[in-house]
Amino acid sequence: MKRVKTDFPRRVHEIEHVWIPMSDGCRLSARIWLPEDAEERPVPAVLEYIPYRKDDWGAMEDSTRHPYFAGHGYASVRVDIRGSGDSEGLLLDEYLPQEQEDAVEVLAWLAAQPWCTGATGMFGISWGGFNSLQVAARRPPSLRAIITLCSTDDRYADDVHYMGGCGLGMYMLSWATTMLAINATPPSPAVAGERWRDLWLERLEGSPPFVEAWLSHQRRDAFWKQGSVCEDYGAIEAAVYAVGGWSDAYRNTVFRLLEGLLGPRKGLVGPWGHQYPEDGVPGPAIGFLQEALRWWDHWLKGIDTGIMDEPMLRSWMQERVEPQPHYDERPGRWLADPAWPSPNVETRAIRLGFAGESICGSEGAGHSAGAWCGFGIPGDPPADQRVEDGLSLSWDSEPLEERLEILGFPEVELELSADRPQALVCLRLCDVAPGGASTLVTRGLLNLTHLESHEHPAPLEPGKRYAVTVRLNAIAHAFPPGHRLRVAVSPTYWPWAWPSPEPVTLTVHAGELRLPVRAPQPEDDVFAPFGPPEGAAPVEYEAAPAPSAGRALRYDAASGRYELTWAEEYGHGAQRLLGSGVEFETRGTDFYAIVEGDPLSALTRSEWTMTFARGDWGVRVETSSSLSADAEAFRVTNVLDAYEGDTRVYSKARSLSVPRDCL
Repeated sequence: MKRVKTDFPRRVHEIEHVWIPMSDGCRLSARIWLPEDAEERPVPAVLEYIPYRKDDWGAMEDSTRHPYFAGHGYASVRVDIRGSGDSEGLLLDEYLPQEQEDAVEVLAWLAAQPWCTGATGMFGISWGGFNSLQVAARRPPSLRAIITLCSTDDRYADDVHYMGGCGLGMYMLSWATTMLAINATPPSPAVAGERWRDLWLERLEGSPPFVEAWLSHQRRDAFWKQGSVCEDYGAIEAAVYAVGGWSDAYRNTVFRLLEGLLGPRKGLVGPWGHQYPEDGVPGPAIGFLQEALRWWDHWLKGIDTGIMDEPMLRSWMQERVEPQPHYDERPGRWLADPAWPSPNVETRAIRLGFAGESICGSEGAGHSAGAWCGFGIPGDPPADQRVEDGLSLSWDSEPLEERLEILGFPEVELELSADRPQALVCLRLCDVAPGGASTLVTRGLLNLTHLESHEHPAPLEPGKRYAVTVRLNAIAHAFPPGHRLRVAVSPTYWPWAWPSPEPVTLTVHAGELRLPVRAPQPEDDVFAPFGPPEGAAPVEYEAAPAPSAGRALRYDAASGRYELTWAEEYGHGAQRLLGSGVEFETRGTDFYAIVEGDPLSALTRSEWTMTFARGDWGVRVETSSSLSADAEAFRVTNVLDAYEGDTRVYSKARSLSVPRDCL
């Protein structure tokens, strides 16, 4: 349970709206929390810079975090990115140079304010974690440190678009449709005044569906390299605190940053999903705001908090659990490693017993995969993998004689051949209990046409043997004695991976599993556990009961058709902020379908509705998108409708066909 704090060392003053001017005349809207006496006793500024509507949709989360930092001697600033919330302009895609250039100007503006010491930091989760890294690579003079949570250093390798060169059937379209709806919401009349409707129509007409650009770049080209800080880790001089969760899609980034960055850095990985650690589910949640203050105090105030004397990496070693649809907590313990790669980790190679076995992919494989990116809600964790294992080519170890702990990236090396020029491989590592339950530990995907390069894919030669190495996602897991390791191989993994254009048979001639084995260390017990979660009091609100997220799988034996429906609600049902009177609600449904034996039947559809109201003002936007493919091309449609009250004021449908590029 999070402890709510209302008594801080310095009294907090909130500035609800400030315009920050950009050099091209565009204005960005900011909300600022700072100590009341900051004019007399200036403070450093920390910036969160995201497109999630600070005055309504994002207000609740902002209210627990930003006043907390302000009460401890910081100007904590929330800025709506250009084209979002109350900021002017258009948002044309994620992480564009314009977004980064605007942030550099925002930081310069903050550093020049009379209440600021001239020292700044950036922080954020997901989008805000991405751009914290990207802006740090531009070296703004005032930026001394960042905290990046659940983000990536490589936009092609680890985001909602592609994984191992495979197109993501899950989340690529869903996230694009969500952003199509967000970008179609208007600024508040309370800020924009009488111009709000004109600005709204500009957004409706000028904000494209992001999925069109994403599908148009199916290989790792300049489009993805822009904004991927792994292209030049040396460009980042600010201190970096990288944070992730084992249930989140972005945890690989923490390890790559610790290995690649040249400057001061720390890493933290808990059991959580895509959340701040003070709200982390599965738990245990931790007092992350206190940890962030230690980081800010060290780098922005020059106070020796001892944080840099502690291990570079703290991570949560997860105990094995029975597969189930939700975990409140993941049992385990905290580890302490002085560096990454860690001297405490050694590679153990295990020969796999594959010797010419073949597997013809089933479109049913992948439906028990769980969420690509977990948020700690029911239905996110992978189900018992026994069904998936039965649809794959599997190898089991002998029962373990002693406990085995791993930390890092397992790898699987295979010698394999495919009977088609385009194929993919999914590798899963599972923990099999004596009773047979199969718990997914980690997994990896590889588009086999990308064997040599994600930049220059090439068709396979059917029947030719290839040496294939697949790096699985980073993980910490303890295998108990008596359990077996299972490695499962499949040429299908829907809806995570968009299927190859023809049914594929893979033949595995040999294989090796390489595990990052870590023995318990005395240092693990030296450092005190993190404190309890804390936060400022959230804004007062009323909420209708939220419908629970639904995950429903239907299989029709007569037709062989699989249908998977995920219903989601961002937030906690319809909400009303008591202070401003703003009401809002967000709902979405994602649908995935495929027919056994027919990979060209794959279809994903996403629908989102966002509603905002205040007094006699009310708007609603609805988006509906679909993605399918034939042997030659992907076909995507996007429909956007906008309503003022009950009157539809805008409607537009657009379709695009994009040739398949070794995908």
